[in-house]
Amino acid sequence: MKVQRAEIAAIADNPAPPTFANTIEAMERTGEMLTRVYKVFGNIDQSDTNETLQKIKSEVAPKLSAHFDAIYLNPKLYARVKAIYAQRATLGLDPEAKYLVERDNLAFVRAGADLSDADKATLMALNEEESTLTTDFEKKLLADGNASAPVVSDKKQLAGATDGTLAAALQAAKERKLDGKWVLALQNTTQQPVLSSLTDRALRRRVLEASEKRGNHGGENDTTAIVVRLAPLRAQKAKLLGFKTYADYVLDDQMAKTPQNADKLMTDLVPAATAKARGEAAQIQKQIDAEKGGFTLSAADWELYSEKVRKAEYDLDQSEVRPYLELDRVLNDGVFYAANKMYGITFRPRPDIPVYNPDVRVWEVIDADGTPLALYYGDYFQRPSKAGGAWCDSFVDQSRLMGTKPVVTNNLNLTKPAAGQPALISFGDVTALFHEFGHALHAIFQNITYPTLDATPRDFVEFPSQFNEHWATEPTVFANYAKHHETGTPMPDSLVGKIKKAKTFNQGYMTTEYLAAALLDMAWHSLPSDAPKQDVNAFEKATLERTKVALAQVPPRYRTAYFAHIWGGGYAAGYYAYLWAEVIDDDAYSWFKEHGGMTRQNGQRFREMILSRAGSQDLAAMYRAFRGRDPEVQPLLEERGLAPAKP
Repeated sequence: MKVQRAEIAAIADNPAPPTFANTIEAMERTGEMLTRVYKVFGNIDQSDTNETLQKIKSEVAPKLSAHFDAIYLNPKLYARVKAIYAQRATLGLDPEAKYLVERDNLAFVRAGADLSDADKATLMALNEEESTLTTDFEKKLLADGNASAPVVSDKKQLAGATDGTLAAALQAAKERKLDGKWVLALQNTTQQPVLSSLTDRALRRRVLEASEKRGNHGGENDTTAIVVRLAPLRAQKAKLLGFKTYADYVLDDQMAKTPQNADKLMTDLVPAATAKARGEAAQIQKQIDAEKGGFTLSAADWELYSEKVRKAEYDLDQSEVRPYLELDRVLNDGVFYAANKMYGITFRPRPDIPVYNPDVRVWEVIDADGTPLALYYGDYFQRPSKAGGAWCDSFVDQSRLMGTKPVVTNNLNLTKPAAGQPALISFGDVTALFHEFGHALHAIFQNITYPTLDATPRDFVEFPSQFNEHWATEPTVFANYAKHHETGTPMPDSLVGKIKKAKTFNQGYMTTEYLAAALLDMAWHSLPSDAPKQDVNAFEKATLERTKVALAQVPPRYRTAYFAHIWGGGYAAGYYAYLWAEVIDDDAYSWFKEHGGMTRQNGQRFREMILSRAGSQDLAAMYRAFRGRDPEVQPLLEERGLAPAKP
């Protein structure tokens, strides 16, 4: 930070008139040491943290907030940027440089550079407090998630659990010195994978209750106090900056532009999604009644009995599928194979490169012409020191100005198999691998000059990742990786057919749980700054009822108290982005289907017109140039089975 402060001061205090080179480009070159250090620190803290790293992060977070405020609220620096912005049309800049000037000026304005000194001081205090609160939220959630994992003493209660689940639960208990017991580790979302196999209803309810109460049952790791402070704090920041709510502030710089546009996309889907979910619930209840279960379907029963319905309706049993989905084969013969077919790239293992945890692997990515493109880190297994969920990040970003090539990392939270056993995964896990690798491809293919322009809006950044999911079911790709882990025999055509037939199964549930979470996010961040203090549970209940997604058997994908995306992960007022981006990704996929599908020619066009450009131009214009028009919503409705395909 000290180094960058000196670099910034030299630019701001430069007596020479402001130019693109001595101000805008000079700013791009600042902070190289800070970026390098923080990218390493931030990734390790997220992937393999400990008390020391957490302590450092808590100490550094408010200092970093103040550091960046000091840059963007520096009046002399802003005056230079503003002067160049005013002349941008007459400076002979290339399109990328001109766009950088526009983005820089906007960044200063959005950071409060036009505020009075008193308002700047208020904003800096709010930013500092927010950074402390979000760091505390992440720390408390990780601790409470680990502490809330159900401990089972009687193995009979674990009837139905797979051998892999039992081995992982036994290992988790052993690590906690609970010999002779089993610990069912909790993943990020409300529903838990283990619920699809446990036959003991009391334990199912216990697991779901443990999941839903994370951060919301008192004690030192309760997160609700953080939430009820963060929401009005963000609203106060937005008001200072001239916006009605925090959602208005965030979306003003996104593709959606307004919360109303995002809300409309979501609420328009609610009737079809909830109707389909109610139909699915009725089907599941019939299954329970046919088995003489003697109870009414609850959220804790959905995963188990929806699997039974899947088996009955489609003759598809997930336990039959897993033996054909071994992690390394899916990765090498699926994810990497698809990338090679589309873009011509290859992957060379680099076991010589040091890693931060023994589970991590590294590959060098080689372009079609033999040029080294990037390094790719894969960190796929769950551990207590790792944040929940799945994500993509980078240790180094590509920039022609800085002469850097990308070093990209993917993280998942798959159950680690016992020593010597294969990592057999679900088809949902396969989709997650393809999704995160879509983010990785966006970073790997980035080909821009200025570091600032590697950032893209939340409601666009999920487009490449969700687009890449489509290739998981591309017949030639699927046939290449879906092979039995022991015999190597391809998955039988009959089983492949069942998977395809069941593609839209449970989509009512999945769409509704997502919409519930996204609408909750938007509701929290649409509160005005003078709203009364909220009770988390009452606010959540009222929001779900108002938006008509309050289905007892379909809880939100994330409840407020453990919604890490929005309170710690940078998706505040942005969780809708997955749906917004899905409209674009399904529309882009329909272009591929119209133009011959998965070909090198089509892949190269997508790479050059979308993936390589990052945030270096207006994104709506970028997509129109690729597609020939704006995206349409019909392909999304068809993909989710919420509307019939056009004839």
